Amino acid sequence: MADLATLQTRLDEAESAYHRLLTGSLEESIGLGDMQVRYTRSQAPMLAGYISQLKSDVAAAGGTSVGLRRRAMTVTL
Repeated sequence: MADLATLQTRLDEAESAYHRLLTGSLEESIGLGDMQVRYTRSQAPMLAGYISQLKSDVAAAGGTSVGLRRRAMTVTL
């Protein structure tokens, strides 16, 4: 796994590319080491998955735990 600074840089780039895709850009590129990955608007969900994974990796590298989302609580009277 990459160090925290590298992971944070990748996350920032991916989130910026995702934002540009959702606001009108037709194609975005993200550099991953020595390779470039291109995403089109139709691949935005795949980029969102990559962002989610990077967030988990950043949290793990930063020494924090990543919790699960809480479910809604229902009360029956």
